[in-house]
Amino acid sequence: MALFRRRAAGKPGEWYYCLEHEKVEEGPECPAKNRLGPYGTAGEASHALELARERTVQWESDPHWTDTPGGEPPEPGPPAR
Repeated sequence: MALFRRRAAGKPGEWYYCLEHEKVEEGPECPAKNRLGPYGTAGEASHALELARERTVQWESDPHWTDTPGGEPPEPGPPAR
């Protein structure tokens, strides 16, 4: 048994999307390794997976961040689930 329990970091008023429970949470509920955020509102947090997909596509399409010869972006992979 551990003497000290590690608390999830976060503040009330900050919104997160929990990947483990697939739900929006306010403040420190789940460990940071299982969350996306923080977001300013619950509505923004509810679209966290969509936003992450959009940012991934932008990142994969950015010629400054490619390791392929000629600067061509890599082929996009299957959609994240």
